[in-house]
Amino acid sequence: MGEWHPESPARLQAIADQLINSHIDDLLEHREAPLAELAAIERNHSRNAIGIVRDNVPAAGDYYPIDGDTSLNAHSWKAALRAAGAAVAATDAVIAGEIANAFCAIRPPGHHARPSEPMGFCLFNNIAIAAKHALDVHGLRRVAVVDFDVHHGNGTEEALRDEPRALMVSFYQHPFYPYSEVAPDSPNRVNVPVPAHSKGDTVRQLVIDKWLPALHAFKPEMIFISAGFDAHREDDIGGMGLVEADYAWMTQQVMAVADEYAKGRIVSCLEGGYNLSALGRSVVAHVKALAEL
Repeated sequence: MGEWHPESPARLQAIADQLINSHIDDLLEHREAPLAELAAIERNHSRNAIGIVRDNVPAAGDYYPIDGDTSLNAHSWKAALRAAGAAVAATDAVIAGEIANAFCAIRPPGHHARPSEPMGFCLFNNIAIAAKHALDVHGLRRVAVVDFDVHHGNGTEEALRDEPRALMVSFYQHPFYPYSEVAPDSPNRVNVPVPAHSKGDTVRQLVIDKWLPALHAFKPEMIFISAGFDAHREDDIGGMGLVEADYAWMTQQVMAVADEYAKGRIVSCLEGGYNLSALGRSVVAHVKALAEL
C-alpha cells in the first residue's frame, strides 16, 4: 500500500524467516493459495464492494486510495483474491480431512472489510468468506469465529450479526480504531472490549469467563481464527501487553473446544501484527500450538 505503510510484504517474510529459524518449517505442509472464485466473495460482499477493488486497480507504480490508510496497487485485485482463496482452500482441505488444521499466512488482512466496503487495510473479509463457505457449500450447521486482533473485527461482526449459524468471540482494545460502538453480548456474539495496557492475565481471564462458556454452549462444528498479533507488547500500532505465550495459550484453549465438538477442525488466517520480530515469534508460537509441536 506504499513504502510508508505498516501493512507491508515484509510481514510475510518475517513470518517465513521465523518459521525457519525455529526449526519447524520443515515439519509443516506448505500449500500455495489459489485465487478465490467470485462466487465465494459474493457470499459475503456486495457487488459494489467487489467493484471498489476490481474496478479501481491503478497502473503499475500508482496507488488508488480507498480511504486514508487503505490503498490499491496494480496487484491488489489478485492479492485479495488469493488471500480469500487461501481461506477457502484451507476450509476445503480441513473439512476433507486432508490436513488437521491450517494457518493462512496471507495479505491483505480481512476483518475490517465490511460486506458493503473495504476499509482499515482490508479489501475482502477472508474469515467471513471462509465461514460462509463452510456453512453454505459444505453444509455445516454451526461455525465459530475467534478474533484476537488488537482492533475490533467490525467487518466480521457485521457480516455474521444476523447469522444464527455463526458465533463470534473476540477481545479488542477500546476505545481504538475502528471506534465501533460496544454492542451487548448476544447468542451469537461475545466481543469483549478491554482498555489499553491490558496484559495477558486480563485476556486469559476473559477467555475463561466469556469465550469458553459461549463456545461450549454453541458447540461449533468448525472454528475460524482471525489471528492478529498486534496486541503484542512490542507492537506500537496498539497499546496492549500480550506476549508469545499468551497466543500459544489462547490457541490451545480454542483447540480443546475444536477437539470436543469440531473434530479438531480449525482454519486460522493472519490479520494484524506490525512489529516484524514480535509478529514472527508470535506466529511461531501459534503455529507450534496448532501443530502440537
